[in-house]
Amino acid sequence: MATHNYKVFSCFNRKFKITEPGPPPDVERAFSEFTGGATSMSADQLCRFLTEHQGELDCTPSDSEQIISQSLEQDGVNSDGGLSLHQFFHFLFQHDFNSPLKSQVHHDMNAPLSHYFIYTGHNSYLTGNQLSSDCSDVPIIKALQRGVRVIELDIWPNSTEDDIDVVHGRTLTTPVTLRQCLKSIKEYAFVKSYYPVIITLEDHLTPDLQAKVAGMATQIFGELLYYPQTDSLTEFPTPESLKGRILISTKPPKEYLESKQCNDKELTDEGSSSPDALETDVRDDEDLNADDEKSHQQSAPEYKHLITIHAGKPKGDVQDELKAGGQVRRLSLSEQALEKASDCYGADIVRFTQKNILRVYPKGTRVTSSNYKPHIGWMYGAQMVAFNMQGHGKSLRFMQGMFRANGGCGYVKKPEFLVEKGPHDEVFDPKRTLPVKKTLTAKVYMGNGWSSDFSQTHFDSYSPPDFYVKVCVVGVPADMVKKKTRVISNNWFPVWDEEFDFPLTVPELALLRIEVREHDKHEKDDFGGQTCLPVSELKSGFRSVPLYDEKGEKLKSVKLLMRFQFR
Repeated sequence: MATHNYKVFSCFNRKFKITEPGPPPDVERAFSEFTGGATSMSADQLCRFLTEHQGELDCTPSDSEQIISQSLEQDGVNSDGGLSLHQFFHFLFQHDFNSPLKSQVHHDMNAPLSHYFIYTGHNSYLTGNQLSSDCSDVPIIKALQRGVRVIELDIWPNSTEDDIDVVHGRTLTTPVTLRQCLKSIKEYAFVKSYYPVIITLEDHLTPDLQAKVAGMATQIFGELLYYPQTDSLTEFPTPESLKGRILISTKPPKEYLESKQCNDKELTDEGSSSPDALETDVRDDEDLNADDEKSHQQSAPEYKHLITIHAGKPKGDVQDELKAGGQVRRLSLSEQALEKASDCYGADIVRFTQKNILRVYPKGTRVTSSNYKPHIGWMYGAQMVAFNMQGHGKSLRFMQGMFRANGGCGYVKKPEFLVEKGPHDEVFDPKRTLPVKKTLTAKVYMGNGWSSDFSQTHFDSYSPPDFYVKVCVVGVPADMVKKKTRVISNNWFPVWDEEFDFPLTVPELALLRIEVREHDKHEKDDFGGQTCLPVSELKSGFRSVPLYDEKGEKLKSVKLLMRFQFR
């Protein structure tokens, strides 16, 4: 037991006893059940607990012996025996042994790229806002270190028009050289995940500079660079077949010219509110900055040869574009255009994404690099929901939560209902309310680590913090719900012991958002840590849930003890 002293008005001391709580009743019951009432848990008993209660079906007695040895060693105990109740309780808090998610890749990685959600960045080179921040390879490196698999670069001629810069065109952003960005991509592409990196290029170059890009990419990436076997793919390759490779996706020269001519025509038309006029909303802001003279020039053939995923923008009616057959390709829509299109022909979007790739990007008014709700894309099968990785907030936390799935490799297999058609060619409709498929029960027992990671007066100058936990589900509209625990006052080691039920109609797309707040009577409640977890990946049983700061960096010590059950 320890005490914390808080000074009030510089003359009074308030003393608070700090006591770490013991195991909750559920943990005591589980210990007693699997030990048969004994005071120590053997390796065989631990193995049975891990198999039957925790669902760790691959556990062997040898594994449990090693766990006991490592657990006792971490507790500073030298013993050949089993785990006491106290040691068992501490074991449950150890994230290495009781993570809520699998740490290894476990999805089928042999389907076409179009069958996966892919961790995607937008304007990946920007360090801050969209108008005046620096361009750098640093945010690209950070994104790759987090497992992002799609890096977007806007490439422009430099000031002397003899080399290539990466910059947000016709803004006050300062450029970085393409060579520097490509070198950093090569160095960090596979530090987090060995599955393919896709570079999407917004190209504003003359043919001679396109040829220079081709030479630069070939020289820097070498054997890492993937070359398509044909110009007309009828199905995308698989992530497994592309491990350790870097792919290029951009608009082929012919596609660029047709899109440019279409955009010029659109600028002469008055805006229409009809669904058929959606094409006026689906242009990247970069497209408006393209070089007018480019349409009169012949593009470099070696540049075109690099393009694996052909990109394009709707040349007319979006619905016609979604229904077009032939070779597979990537189509880009702004968040606004996607929402409008989904209101009119959502089924066509789902069908399109079963074979092709749909990229969704933030609307142009998000100059502060904020983000949108990613589910507007995922619900319709959009693979590349492009985010500003420097735009911290709830939306980015949802994105980070989704891609904690599948071992954090940056590729998450889409649910079968998004890649298959029904017997009458019907497809998934996210706006239709379905019956409850399963119910998640999440119990929040307690938390610790704040006294190690934060100063004594970080949350309150005069007393220990007053923590509570918000537990929410984010997913299809029918599954959205928010709940929270009671406030535990003046305690660095809060015990809530509260349980919540979440009925889910589409658990495959649901995320569990957990956030700890510190109650403040006079100001906005303070932030105490957060995480977001894909419901479909949650392990059952007692779980140690680490929390992250507002930017998504893992806090050193803060974690919750929770239990997850499905029925």
